[in-house]
Amino acid sequence: GHGVVPGTVCSVEGVLDMGYVLARDKATATFQIQNPSCLTLPYSIELDSLSPTRDRDRQRIPAFLTSSVHRTEIVGTQNYSGLSVFSIFPSEGQIEAGQSQEFVVTFSPDHESLYYSDRLRVVLFGKQTAHELQLKGSARDRPMFVEGGVPLDVPVESLAVTSPGASQEAPQGGKFYSTPPRSEPPEPVRSLLLLLEHVDFGGPAEPARAELRLGAVATPQLPPSKAAVGFRLDNVPALERAGIALDAPAGALERGHERRVRVSWAPPAALQVSDPPLLTALLTLKGDVTECYRILFMARVVSAC
Repeated sequence: GHGVVPGTVCSVEGVLDMGYVLARDKATATFQIQNPSCLTLPYSIELDSLSPTRDRDRQRIPAFLTSSVHRTEIVGTQNYSGLSVFSIFPSEGQIEAGQSQEFVVTFSPDHESLYYSDRLRVVLFGKQTAHELQLKGSARDRPMFVEGGVPLDVPVESLAVTSPGASQEAPQGGKFYSTPPRSEPPEPVRSLLLLLEHVDFGGPAEPARAELRLGAVATPQLPPSKAAVGFRLDNVPALERAGIALDAPAGALERGHERRVRVSWAPPAALQVSDPPLLTALLTLKGDVTECYRILFMARVVSAC
């Protein structure tokens, strides 16, 4: 007889990132498994969040009490409803020899969180794991987001009991509602630290660089007149005096698009190495609602030795 290795090929490797959606909205993505062998392969799809060992994992020290360097959890935020935030169709079946099967992954978050995650396993013959994919996604109550640098918040939700209606300004019933106009700027919803490290080689060197990623979530819940999102970063003159330059301190972006704001820092001649600059600026995004993010710019010179 002849032994046959039932190898398969997956169209996605490593991470399947569903990106940002509005809470209580849905997003879908697809991937394919190809069967180049001469055997029919029975398969099933498993999620770590539905694993029987998940209950034992809950007895461990909470992830938010662990240093970010040592965090290894794969299953992140889950829905308040108890329903899986990620679902896959089909979940089982057979892939005929020489054929391929397409899978649809649906991301359905029921509340705001930046840390939805799970792990998908493609299991052959009920016992052999052929492929693993980490599923990731983020949900916001507001149709905009900012990423970059080091987030200065708790990466995983705490053990505090939070009801879906805890936020008075959250969308209800799957519809998006604007907040009433305010006479004062809103409080920053999040703080981000941009670390600009200039490596000193004893001579001319490239400026330290970082970037902010701004996005406007595509949603049919907003009318076309509210399609664009404007952004503006304040305190620019003080940043420039400290040697920090931004390629786009202000601008606009359309729904479903992203914009990267590149930041660079070249140490000024009068810089005191013992007192590196630490500046704060507010990044304001204005669409159907207005949001502010506190951006901390920490610049320092690092020896190459």
